[in-house]
Amino acid sequence: MPAPAPTPPAAPPAPASPGDEAPPGAPGSGETVCPDCGGSGRRDGQPCATCRGSGKVNAGIGGG
Repeated sequence: MPAPAPTPPAAPPAPASPGDEAPPGAPGSGETVCPDCGGSGRRDGQPCATCRGSGKVNAGIGGG
């Protein structure tokens, strides 16, 4: 019987943006609209520094 094929390595996690409250995929967090650019990814004609132009940030959700 031949050996099973090796599994490919997992993709590295996405880099955090300055406005992220939690790393991507962290339990108790989720993606939301950037509060500084309103989701457009741009401020004053430039890429938004808070979300690095994505229009999204990771924020804590729920809890209490």
